[in-house]
Amino acid sequence: MEVENLIESFSEFKEVKNIDRETMMNILQDVFKSVLAKKYDEQGDFDVIINVDKGDLEIWKNRTVVADDSVEDPISQISLSEALRIEDDYEIGEEVSEQVSFDAEFGRRQVLSIRQHLMARISDQHRDELMKRYEDRIGEIIHGEVYQIWRNEILLQDDEGNDLSLPKDQQIPKDFFKKGENVRAVIKEVNLKNNKANIVLSRIAPEFIMRLFEQEVPEVFDGIITIKDVVRVPGERAKVAVESYDDRIDPVGACVGVKGSRIHGIVRELRNENIDVVNFTENKQLLISRALSPAKIQSVTLDDDKMRAAVYMDADQVSLAIGRGGHNINLAGKITGYDIDVYRDTDNIEDDVAIDEFSDVLEEWVIDCLKEIGCDTAKSVLALSVNELVSRTDLEQGTIENVLEVLNAEFED
Repeated sequence: MEVENLIESFSEFKEVKNIDRETMMNILQDVFKSVLAKKYDEQGDFDVIINVDKGDLEIWKNRTVVADDSVEDPISQISLSEALRIEDDYEIGEEVSEQVSFDAEFGRRQVLSIRQHLMARISDQHRDELMKRYEDRIGEIIHGEVYQIWRNEILLQDDEGNDLSLPKDQQIPKDFFKKGENVRAVIKEVNLKNNKANIVLSRIAPEFIMRLFEQEVPEVFDGIITIKDVVRVPGERAKVAVESYDDRIDPVGACVGVKGSRIHGIVRELRNENIDVVNFTENKQLLISRALSPAKIQSVTLDDDKMRAAVYMDADQVSLAIGRGGHNINLAGKITGYDIDVYRDTDNIEDDVAIDEFSDVLEEWVIDCLKEIGCDTAKSVLALSVNELVSRTDLEQGTIENVLEVLNAEFED
């Protein structure tokens, strides 16, 4: 292979990998020097000069002038008499530089070795630059096109054709993508996998919701409204604490938009995940009350030493405070920093009956399902409609109607 063709082929490769000219020249020079060093056991001193644009390569061998009878290493030393044949003014101790032929220094096998070294170095250079570029963007939203779908991972590609990984455990449970579909996700981390750049995306990270709010709510993007915290159960429910630095702006109203116009786009992106926007305050009791929305709170008692909060409310509000699967109360605890215990206001439950008292007529698993949503008394169950009970417990409508019939009969008696 001629040297011009070798350099020209890598000039084209440089354009594909988007590597600048100076970096490409340095890589070429380093590779040729390393091959020469390996060939001569690192005893020689060579300069490699490459002009990528013209496809020129010059190799110069540097040797030290020594006395005629003192040449111990002809690779790094040259006798005085031989040096004088090159130029008649050399002296012992000076350095002689001679241009050598590419064909004389490199055989076919070494040319193939150079080619492999160059491909490896350029790929490593491209990988390192790609990793650095994406490491600086961790936490940002990126768009990618679905290129390949596997059971545990989806492979996306960015606008430059770089591979992006969206693992199954970083997808929203309700996510379903098709090949060629455009997907938004946040850059979670960048690491090495099989010596390649592995850019990991996430759609369940709290940062994903933060970036979506920045895109949909101008006040958040401009910094007028600050997102203090985000907690979520991906695909189910999320709570976003927001604060406004302008007293004239309602942070919750601005984030939700007129008739929910701003938040609807975020909800759709998150596969209909319920999003509660909470007005942040340093008043912990008020913050807990807001975080437990849509439940209405009667009073809150704090134990700051144990970071526990006792919340009192009417019996019909308990299930709302706890939420389906306990998500509402768990997320409220995370966003406020308190373990929250919910209690029914005793002034309103004198005539109530614990749901456990019906174990002789209701199956145990049905009672457990009702207790999981905070309905631990008969009146707390009766305060909800059939549709609400079906959606929150996942019990069948016939089962719910049977439960309500049993409970109503108790109070009729």
